[in-house]
Amino acid sequence: MPTSAQPPSFSFDSFDAQCVEDALARLGPKWTTWSAMVLAQENRFVRVREVADQIPFISQQFVGKRLARMYADGLVDRADGPRGALYRLSALGESLTPVYRTLSDWSRARLSPGVMAEAQRVEDALQRLNLQDSTAVIQVLGASGPMRFVHIAEEAGLDNTWARQRLLRLQADGLVTRAGSRHGDPYMLTSAGEALGAVYATVEHWSEPINGRRASPAPRPVAAATRTHAGVPLGADGARTAAALRRSAAAPTSLFSHAPQPQPRVPAAVTVQSAPGRGR
Repeated sequence: MPTSAQPPSFSFDSFDAQCVEDALARLGPKWTTWSAMVLAQENRFVRVREVADQIPFISQQFVGKRLARMYADGLVDRADGPRGALYRLSALGESLTPVYRTLSDWSRARLSPGVMAEAQRVEDALQRLNLQDSTAVIQVLGASGPMRFVHIAEEAGLDNTWARQRLLRLQADGLVTRAGSRHGDPYMLTSAGEALGAVYATVEHWSEPINGRRASPAPRPVAAATRTHAGVPLGADGARTAAALRRSAAAPTSLFSHAPQPQPRVPAAVTVQSAPGRGR
């Protein structure tokens, strides 16, 4: 009986870490995903108040600031109305479907399998990824495998103090772990970190028009590497991520295939944590 082929994976060497990080910086500000989902559901020019009415756990003033930032980043179009500015998703914002879907699939498979509002799931994923120089650290580990701290800092072009801070945060976010508890034991990606190849490929593909490049065909998976981290094949999630990219090739007009259905109620903890610091 012939053996089945290994599932495909996405090469960490194939994407530009700075392009990915710049794109994540546009998508990462808190409540951007919630605002984008409301605009996708409305599918028309709407006032700030109308968006805020759909996100009652943040203030109308902050929604206005977030939409202004999204306008500056090219995610929404703006028109002047008799009672203030009107917003709707731009072509760039509407093209976020594959990015949001891939982030959601990654989160559900690797981080939080429970029930969660899709917008919150995507925002949680982006909070873990939208951190300066974390993309470079993950790329180094994804491309080269387990590595000692000093070599990570050298390969990523970071000073030791900054690299240590990044690794501590990536460990807290469940993307990086240590091979052991002894001093000098190498760092490696967790299964969630290894699965980021497809996420980064999708984000970079989405960002091509921003960088003045003509959008290329959706990134293709490459053959899975034989190297393993902590017993997990590098391409263990390749079939799932490849399927996510295939689904996004014919993306619907909404950001999610099931969006305009009502979203699950936001957990009280999210509301409490958001209220005092929502302007940050």
